[in-house]
Amino acid sequence: MDEEVIPVLRVADAAAAVRWYARLGFATQWEHRFEPGLPAFVEVARGRIRLFLSEHTGDARPDTLVYLRVADVDAVAAEFGVPVEEAPWARETELRDPDGNRLRVGTPNE
Repeated sequence: MDEEVIPVLRVADAAAAVRWYARLGFATQWEHRFEPGLPAFVEVARGRIRLFLSEHTGDARPDTLVYLRVADVDAVAAEFGVPVEEAPWARETELRDPDGNRLRVGTPNE
């Protein structure tokens, strides 16, 4: 097994969050609830990038910032209708998910 870090993002509605992250190319890997009607905990993945989305209060703080390094930031920006900025290290854009979590998405400069 490869070691990795998986950010946990607090979401109010996991199903709505999964739909939003699908626009970024993420797909649901699994969902867990201790019992029907209790908060959901979901893993989504885009290639080797993984995120945990949690409805559990206290699992994560709102307004979290996660940096996603992708091959084509222009495709992401086009999907969301946002501009791409030039930085010395990458071409980047910033998005906010429905729960206010910030995602800075960038393609490194070669």
